[in-house]
Amino acid sequence: MLWVGFLHLGALAAPFCFTWYGLGLALILSWVTGGLGVCLGFHRLLTHSSFKTYRPVRGLLALFGTLAGEGPPIMWVSAHRKHHRFSDEEHDPHSPKDGGWWSHMLWMFPRHGSQHWAQLYRQYSPDLLKEPFLRLLDRTFLWWHLALGVCLFSLGWGLWDLRTGLSFVVYGMFVRLVYVLHVTWAVNSASHMWGYRNYETRDNSRNLWWVGLLAFGEGWHNNHHAYPRSASHGHRWWEIDLTNWIICLMKFSGLAWNVVPKPSSSPRHTAEVVTTSEPSIPTSQSP
Repeated sequence: MLWVGFLHLGALAAPFCFTWYGLGLALILSWVTGGLGVCLGFHRLLTHSSFKTYRPVRGLLALFGTLAGEGPPIMWVSAHRKHHRFSDEEHDPHSPKDGGWWSHMLWMFPRHGSQHWAQLYRQYSPDLLKEPFLRLLDRTFLWWHLALGVCLFSLGWGLWDLRTGLSFVVYGMFVRLVYVLHVTWAVNSASHMWGYRNYETRDNSRNLWWVGLLAFGEGWHNNHHAYPRSASHGHRWWEIDLTNWIICLMKFSGLAWNVVPKPSSSPRHTAEVVTTSEPSIPTSQSP
């Protein structure tokens, strides 16, 4: 609660620290941390193994995702894998059945304690616990944000002036983080409440166009829940998926391989139920 509240309070300074440089920086870093970090790195790579890449690239994407402010990678992946296992059921961490604001952000606020998270890590992310760099990011989550803030302030002040340095901090950190947090949180909330369905899945996932555009392709959520490991979330021609475009570019350049394709047949509104399981999630343990 302190972290989220601090970010929103900092964003209130935006009207007093506006510069075009700061706004441009916020847009670029939103894509780097939200698009490359969370959507590409945390979600499609670490959670669902939608493609493979080199270990340094994997680590860099994990670092970008850490700087999105949503938590370290092992914590994020564990919660998301649990969401897929119990989507819109009793043990779902963030189902709108428990309230729209609960699914959007309030689900993160109860203090569960370190033992709860340790058990969640062991149950849902044993593969990631084997990676030392991901464990390091888990231990040093806030320090990376502090370091980025210092770097942005020094860059703006050194290249321009004090006002630009402050603008870089307010827009490059606070405004950018608030935007990334809310558009990705909207996937958990809005995309389980509004929109259309291409597939009859067992949950309430929906395809919501404005979340798809703002959240770098993550808003085609019904498609994703029907085929969780597919690298592409856009299954119709109008379902723009910027994150998948990046995966295609990485594959073309040799940075990605074993890319999981989308279904070969066109989606139908009355498609049969598709059941999938994540190979890295132990299914024999109790929730």
